[in-house]
Amino acid sequence: MDSTEILKKVRKIEIRTRALTQQVFSGQYHSAFKGRGMAFSEVREYNYGDDIRSIDWNVTARFHHPYVKIFEEERELTVMLLIDVSASNMFGTKGMYKKDLITELAAVLSFSAITNNDKVGVIFFSNQVEKFIPPQKGRTHILRIIRELLHHQPSSKQTDISEALRYLTNAIKKRCTAFLISDFMDDDFETALKISKNKHDVVAIQTVDQGELQIPAMGLLQIKDAETGNLSLIDTSNKNFQSYHRKWWKEKEEKLQTVFQKTGIDHVKLFTDKDYVPALKNLFSRRSV
Repeated sequence: MDSTEILKKVRKIEIRTRALTQQVFSGQYHSAFKGRGMAFSEVREYNYGDDIRSIDWNVTARFHHPYVKIFEEERELTVMLLIDVSASNMFGTKGMYKKDLITELAAVLSFSAITNNDKVGVIFFSNQVEKFIPPQKGRTHILRIIRELLHHQPSSKQTDISEALRYLTNAIKKRCTAFLISDFMDDDFETALKISKNKHDVVAIQTVDQGELQIPAMGLLQIKDAETGNLSLIDTSNKNFQSYHRKWWKEKEEKLQTVFQKTGIDHVKLFTDKDYVPALKNLFSRRSV
């Protein structure tokens, strides 16, 4: 894809996702993702009934009259997008590729964040951290993120979610909201997720293609693992194979759900062939309660 094509695609994604942000998500995002807590605003004279724990003793001593600290909710957030760029995301049998879905999701979340005056940063990861874009505000910054997503060629094809989470924990010192966007073709990241959750507000967004749930019965097929490059000759019409695949997928999904439940992570599953808006709205609504 040359630079002209990339710019056209960036513009197309911006138009679509900004419209979604303004019409659907702006208010819900604001209520679903809170600021870092309570920030000091000012001091005022003590009134009867004020909590004595809020007395500012330095100001009180200076003016020989009790004063209390006033706090307001700190609305500004830092939003981090942890985006899986491994080879398994170059897969799609219906609707769109998982990579295209991820790009749209990143754009929607980014525009929602800047509408709320939040900073947005990005970590691209495979089995290593591929790229880190520090948090900033503004439309130009968001367009850069989209452009990088479209243009970036990962140096590795495999997945290591723990590596991305460790980087997040070390790189972002203050509490942030982190969206972990992946197809989760990795099964050993619970410890790193638990550590990140203790410091940050982590939300898991899982991308899924229908072709992963059930492989059509098409006879003998040579299949290549996108991440390892391994080739396998399988009989997709074989009942034992179909049964094995269904069992494998079910066990994988159950294990993933268990990890999210144990770590207390909000999780949403989005499909390449379905409208992701209702599922995202439901996620925002759950968090607003």
